[in-house]
Amino acid sequence: MSLQLFADSASDLPMEYFKDHHVTLLPLRVHIGDEEYDDLVTINSKQVFDEIRNGKQPKTSQASPKYMEEVFTELAQSGNQGLYVAFSSELSGTYQTAVMVRDQIKEEYPSLDLVIIDSKSASLGYGLCVQRAVELADQGLHRDEIVKFTEFHCEHMEHLFTVEDLDYLAKGGRVTKASAFIGGLLNIKPLLHVEGGKLVPLEKLRGRKKLLKRIVEVMKERGEGLDQQVIGISHGDDEALADEMKSMITEEFGSSSFYTGLIGSAVGAHAGPGTLAIFFLNKLPESPAQQ
Repeated sequence: MSLQLFADSASDLPMEYFKDHHVTLLPLRVHIGDEEYDDLVTINSKQVFDEIRNGKQPKTSQASPKYMEEVFTELAQSGNQGLYVAFSSELSGTYQTAVMVRDQIKEEYPSLDLVIIDSKSASLGYGLCVQRAVELADQGLHRDEIVKFTEFHCEHMEHLFTVEDLDYLAKGGRVTKASAFIGGLLNIKPLLHVEGGKLVPLEKLRGRKKLLKRIVEVMKERGEGLDQQVIGISHGDDEALADEMKSMITEEFGSSSFYTGLIGSAVGAHAGPGTLAIFFLNKLPESPAQQ
């Protein structure tokens, strides 16, 4: 019996990662005008950012229940075990739908053995949790141990987000239009984080320089062993900004292990180009198996 891993596109891992590590992808859906796309399959976040720059307002929706039914049924018929690390239930209905679909399939296939974890994480923070599950599976650990250690990773994952233009969050209903207007006039940049699986405001700062400096300060306040872990950095099509952030983190903490990439469509459609996000653990695992 082998273990099949599942993850959705809100993990902001590239398609190559899913293919190389044999992780089954559940793509969220992107809507632009009357067109619907499967994230990572028929559209990528670079295309989404370009559409936003051209005045479009992409929307996103959860992964297809029909496709979930298809891949979960295949798992049941294979007799293998499954583990799906899912996008935060507070940001998408994908987790709840997956649980519902699994339970429906179990009526026909009672032997279906699929554990679904609510990561309470987003973007590359969620992606780092998926990577942890993959690494533990590659080590040959029992699924119960993989679940336990992956849940630890999810529980202690910190997320710090900022956006270039509050208008994007306003259009997506994440902040009021008045706040966005005032923020634009005063060059105010929001610093947000994830709390209980939700994306919530943390602070407001004026100017990019102060903002990046504050991100490093918050990492110092919250992080543990930042020179011993993988730091995630994702960006909204602004690689120079991500590189600047990476240099500041390296200089401050001596960090040398990073995973960087574009913010995916699920978050990027609402946050817009120029978004920057940093992910790190606030507690290192104690067990050698988790390292």
